[in-house]
Amino acid sequence: MLPLALLAGGVIFLGQYEDELIEGELTALRVQAEMVAAGLGEGATRGITANDQRIDSELARQMVVRLVQPTGVRARLFVTTGELIADSLSLPGLGAQRIEVAELPPPEEPNWTDVFDEIPQWFDQLLAYRRTYSPYSESAVQIARDYQEVVLALRGNTTSAIRTDRRDRRILSVAVPVQRYKEVLGALMLSHDDTKVGASLRQVRLDILKVAGISLLATILLSLYLAGTITQPVRRLAAAAARVRSNDGAKPAIPDLTDRKDEIGDLSDALREMTEALWKRMNAIERFAADVAHELKNPLTSLRSAVETAARIENPQQRARLMEIVLHDVNRLNRLISDISDASRLDAELMRADLQPVDLHHLLVEMIDIYRGAQLQKIDASIELVVQGKGPFRAQAHDGRLGQVFRNLIDNAISFSPPGGVITVTLSRDGGSVIAMVEDEGPGIPDNKLEAVFNRFYSERPQSEQFGKHSGLGLSIARQIVETYRGTVIAANRRDERGNVTGARFTIMLPVA
Repeated sequence: MLPLALLAGGVIFLGQYEDELIEGELTALRVQAEMVAAGLGEGATRGITANDQRIDSELARQMVVRLVQPTGVRARLFVTTGELIADSLSLPGLGAQRIEVAELPPPEEPNWTDVFDEIPQWFDQLLAYRRTYSPYSESAVQIARDYQEVVLALRGNTTSAIRTDRRDRRILSVAVPVQRYKEVLGALMLSHDDTKVGASLRQVRLDILKVAGISLLATILLSLYLAGTITQPVRRLAAAAARVRSNDGAKPAIPDLTDRKDEIGDLSDALREMTEALWKRMNAIERFAADVAHELKNPLTSLRSAVETAARIENPQQRARLMEIVLHDVNRLNRLISDISDASRLDAELMRADLQPVDLHHLLVEMIDIYRGAQLQKIDASIELVVQGKGPFRAQAHDGRLGQVFRNLIDNAISFSPPGGVITVTLSRDGGSVIAMVEDEGPGIPDNKLEAVFNRFYSERPQSEQFGKHSGLGLSIARQIVETYRGTVIAANRRDERGNVTGARFTIMLPVA
């Protein structure tokens, strides 16, 4: 709307165009005046010699009326004495007497339709650009001194003037000298009002308004079209987003606008993907909360039963046994709560910290040295590091969290390894990936559980291991960390030549830094 308003408002004030029209009218008057003056100099003068030349008043009056009457221009002829001897508005035989013309009122009473005829005039007056000119007036007996351009013309100069009359009309006038043998015998002044200029301006303004009106209509139609094709879909998407925010338990439906193949379609696709990811995240949180409640309930139930039984038993040995159970359950709860707290804040911590290049070879060397020297853990298995190929073995990650991944995998391998078993950690590169494998010599993983071992609170452990020693979150946390670094971790079984299971293998693949 604003460009249309600037077009209509900036072009409608046609001051420069109006000046050009006035200048054109004055030029036309000047040419006409020079032609009439030349005719008067040749055909309306009397005298035998060049020194006694004069203008014949009666002949000049007739020539002036005949020459300018078809053009609608008023002509006045002044002689060198300043006397007005001819006026085209005077009737023949009346000398210099002027006939005043006034418009008669309409023969019928005006009706309401006349308002439409007055609107263009009112609009033209409202938008008219007018400069201030000297007033135009006529005395009862006109002489040359009443008009400055006539005085200058009697001196041999061609001049023009613009004045305004009592009806606010501009009067354009041009005065030229009438000469015979280069002697100035009088001055001819042609004049008319600005009716033609006003009509031309009115027509131009009307054309501009028509163009602006058509453009306005096109803009309105285009706005309605855009409202239907852009605004309404955006409002639908906004309403769907509001339903996601005020979700009452049902999965909200986001309008599918991907067929549009434009920005609205991209927005719809992004909102649908975001909602799907958010919904999966909410379901995962709910499942996690349910799993946490289930896992905490078991040790709490055991702890409550042991405490209630210990209160009723007086046998010191049985009471001591119950206290061991209580202590075991407390340790199990403490382990569960620590792992749950670590898992719950893992996402936020990974998103906040900046990734840095981590040398996996250096990390594994230090970690295996710690395991080998950890006497308190009573590790009944050996750990070996095998490096294949040439490094560097760097990946974009967090040093501490990547170390947690390998600790979880190695601890898992230790728990499944037989006495004297060997745990092998292999490090290699394959194109743009760093590959780390943790292998043990345990019983392996059931083929139908190769993916389930990464679920939270997965609890199938060796029978020889004390119940509750592990929370079942280690492998789940390891996969979550690796996938954050755009990597993968998979579980598989080692097999011999006969196809028998000889242990488990966990493979980690990370992009090279």
